[in-house]
Amino acid sequence: MSAAVGSPYRAAPAAQHRRKGRAGAVTLRCSKVAAAAAAPILDDLRLQCATPLPLLRHVAGAMAAGMRAGLAVDGAGELKMIPSYVYSLPTGSETGLFYALDLGGTNFRVLRVQLGGKDGRVIDTESEQVSIPKEIMHGTTQELFDFIAARLSNFVAKEGGNFHLQEGWKREIGFTFSFPVKQTSIDSGILIKWTKGFAVSGTAGKDVVACLNAAMERQGLDMSVSALVNDTVGALAGAHYWDEDVMVAVILGTGTNACYIERTESIPKLQHLGLGTGNTIINTEWGAFSDGLPLTEFDRDMDAESINPGEQIFEKTISGMYLGEIVRRVLARMAQESDLFGHSFADKLTEPFVLRTPHLCAMQQDNSDDLGEVESILRDIIGVNQSSVAARRVIVEVSDCIVKRGGRLAGAGIAGILQKMENDSKGLILGRRTVVAMDGGLYENYPQYRSYMVEAMAELLGPQDMEHIVVEHTKDGSGIGAALLAAANSKYAAAQHSA
Repeated sequence: MSAAVGSPYRAAPAAQHRRKGRAGAVTLRCSKVAAAAAAPILDDLRLQCATPLPLLRHVAGAMAAGMRAGLAVDGAGELKMIPSYVYSLPTGSETGLFYALDLGGTNFRVLRVQLGGKDGRVIDTESEQVSIPKEIMHGTTQELFDFIAARLSNFVAKEGGNFHLQEGWKREIGFTFSFPVKQTSIDSGILIKWTKGFAVSGTAGKDVVACLNAAMERQGLDMSVSALVNDTVGALAGAHYWDEDVMVAVILGTGTNACYIERTESIPKLQHLGLGTGNTIINTEWGAFSDGLPLTEFDRDMDAESINPGEQIFEKTISGMYLGEIVRRVLARMAQESDLFGHSFADKLTEPFVLRTPHLCAMQQDNSDDLGEVESILRDIIGVNQSSVAARRVIVEVSDCIVKRGGRLAGAGIAGILQKMENDSKGLILGRRTVVAMDGGLYENYPQYRSYMVEAMAELLGPQDMEHIVVEHTKDGSGIGAALLAAANSKYAAAQHSA
C-alpha cells in the first residue's frame, strides 16, 4: 500500500511499506493521548459557555429592559430600537402590480409581484439577481444608483404575462436597504455609513430614497419608492401577509437581527408625533446587545481583532459568521497545548475564518462510527491529514458547545422580546397564538442550533405559554415583504381596498 497523497510521512521508498503501518499507528495512539490531554480545555469551555436557566432569565430580562430604554430615548441603551415608520401592514386586500429592490450585499435583487386582493393574494412573482461590479461598489453615488436604476429599467421592460399596471397608476417600489440608515419616514432615510465592502463616495448623509428616485428619473423610468425597509422588517411584513398572528421576525444567518410589532403608545420617543393608538414595526438591532452574555477568552480575542471591537457582541456570539471562527480558535489552542492532531501543527488552523459554520453543521450531522465527515473536513479545510476518532469526537464536542450557547442565547433573546410585549400589553400576547417568523441560513440549515433555540424559549416561557408560540420558517420573506409594504403604503391604497 502506498502512502496517501499529501501525507506528512515521507519515508524512503524501500522502507516505506514496512514503516507506514507502525508510524500511522503511533500517530493515532499519540492523537488519542492528545485528545485526553485536551479534556481540561474542553471542560473549561463547557463551564464558560454554560447557559443554565438563571443566566437565560437574566439575558431575557436584560433584553426586555434594553428594549424599553431604547424606546424611551435614542442612545439610552445598547439597543437602537429604530422606528420603521410602518403604520400600515399588508392585510391581504392589496391589489395591483408592485416592485421590490433588495440591496444588502455584493448582489441586488429586483422583484415584481401581482396582487389579487383577498381572493387572489399573490397571483404571480418574478425576480432577477444582479451582481454589482467592484468598481461600482467603490465608485460614486450617482454611478451606483444609475447602475441599479438601469438594471431595474431593463427588468421593468420585460413586464408581461400575468403582470399588468392599473390604468392611470404609476409604478411603485419597496426598497429593502440593509445598511445603517437614520429613517425619517416610511419613504426616506439618511445613510449613516456604508458597510459590507461598499466604499461609495458622497452618499453618507444623503437620503438613499432620493438618490434612487433621481436615478430612476434619469433612466426615464416612471416609478417611485413608497416604502424603505430593512431586511428584518421586510421579513415580518412578508410573513404577516400570510398569517396575521406573526408578531416577531428574526433573521439568523451570516448576521442577525430581530424586529417586532409594537403599540405606538408604548414608544415614548415618538409621542411628539401625536400618532395616537395603533401599531408599528420596531427594528431592535439586537446584534449590539451584550448584557450578561457568557463570554470566553476566545470570544474576547476574536472581538479584539475584529473590525468593530466592543460592538455587536450578541451577533458575534450567536450568528453564522462567527461560530466557526470561535471553534477554530479553541482548536488552535488545543493543538498548541495538547498536540490534538499529533506533533505537527496545521498551519491553516492559524488562518482566521478558515473554519466556517457550515463546516460545523456538516460535522455535527456525522453519525458514523469513525466520524468520516469530520476527518474529511479536518483534512480538506484545516490540512490535518491524520486524526484519531477520539480527537474527532473532541472537535464535535467543541462545535456543539459553541453552537448550543449560540442557539440558547438566541432563544433567550426571542423570549425577552415576547415577555416585554406580554408585560406591556397586560397579557395579550402569550395567552393566544403568536407566531415568530424565522429567516436566514443558520436557522434554516442547522438543526441542532434550531433545537437549542426552541429548547431555551420553552424553558423560559414554560409549557403553558410555549403552547401558544409558533416558530415558523419564512424563506426569503424580505424581498416580497418590501413589495407588500409598497402596496400597503401606496398612494393608491384607498383605491385598492375599495376595488
